[in-house]
Amino acid sequence: MTRPAARPIGVLVVEDDPVAAAAHALHVDRAPGFRTVATAHSCAEALRALDRARAAGTPLDLVLLDLHLPDGHGLQLCRTLRAAGHPADIIAVTSARELATVRQAVSAGVVQYLLKPFGGAALRDRLERYARYRETLGRSGDATGQDEVDHAFAVLRTTERSTLPKGLSAPTLDTVAGVLRQADAGLSAAAAGTAAGVSRITARRYLEHLVDTGLADREPQYGQVGRPELCYRWRAGASG
Repeated sequence: MTRPAARPIGVLVVEDDPVAAAAHALHVDRAPGFRTVATAHSCAEALRALDRARAAGTPLDLVLLDLHLPDGHGLQLCRTLRAAGHPADIIAVTSARELATVRQAVSAGVVQYLLKPFGGAALRDRLERYARYRETLGRSGDATGQDEVDHAFAVLRTTERSTLPKGLSAPTLDTVAGVLRQADAGLSAAAAGTAAGVSRITARRYLEHLVDTGLADREPQYGQVGRPELCYRWRAGASG
């Protein structure tokens, strides 16, 4: 007898920036065993989507949650959905890096915390590990022992491969992203490199990565003579 195919893991993407939301949903749908059921751009929209799915008899399994939303904080949304009886797991996808926020996220039941900016590989890595975590704890009955429990949590917590392109480091990426985010106007690679304390070539690699991940925009800036210089700007709304 052929075993019926497993139901895909239903995901709600909660992100105030429509471009970023579409990118997250695309990565979810490309991950084997996952399906984006809905996207929401506010706390209110997210709760409505969760309520609709539960009323239809197909409660959502996972929420990819931006923390800075136009009508409230994502962690308050976590508490609200728990109080309403929604059992979906939560992966925070955010630029909020304050340690107090991270601690509150753990207390609110967030199972993964992914810092922006990140590449598609980072999100896919978190989704794959979440799927293995669900598989580990998916059977009924009791755990065989402490080792099985430890393994389930290790699947979520242990980074098994780099989530940045080869040659890029997270600290330098954070520095370049911070410089670009704080700039009132667009920056050239040379200006960004000077502000970040790295070479123009290095800065350009990181700026191009920010463009590739949807966090920055790039446009030519025309001067009086010579080839136009590329100007990079932090994308409006690209924060979490």
